[in-house]
Parts: sequence; C-alpha cells; structure tokens
Amino acid sequence: MLRLVFPFVTLIAVAQCFASPSAWAGNRTAADSCAAKLSPVAKQIYDVTAPAIGPDSVVKDVIVERVKPLVVAGKFDRDTARANATPAGECLVLLK
Repeated sequence: MLRLVFPFVTLIAVAQCFASPSAWAGNRTAADSCAAKLSPVAKQIYDVTAPAIGPDSVVKDVIVERVKPLVVAGKFDRDTARANATPAGECLVLLK
C-alpha cells in the first residue's frame, strides 16, 4: 500500500512547490539588500517601480512608465533620472 501512496504524495508536494507564487517570484530579499546600497534618487526609483515588477515585466519599460511622471512633476531632472535608473534597474532585475 505504501508503494502506491508514496509516489502520489511526492507528486502532490512537488506540484505545490511549483504552483506557489513564491516559488516563481524573484528574490525580494536580495533586491531589497541591493536597493539599500543605492543613492537616494536611485532608491526612490526602485521604491516607485518595484511594486510593478512581475516575472514577465520588461524592467526598462516599467521604469520609464513609473519615473516619467516624477520627471514631469519636477521631482528630479531627466539626466538625474537616467543616471540613477541603471543602478535601480540592476536591483529591480532581482525581483523577476
């Protein structure tokens, strides 16, 4: 009887691991650790953009979408945003 039950229990356990969102989510701890080392502007870009990053997101597109309104609002200029988007993007990739 155990020979028949064990493979099914193993299959169910493995399936649950792969089906859970955390199994497919990026490494949030590593991304947050990376973000802690960023400059204040890059950290702000990270904070604004991180909630929108998903497994299939194009990080550059999400950064542009989220940061453009901040530049238009005068929070920082375009050159500052561009210079700080790269280090923020390196941390955001870890979320994928």
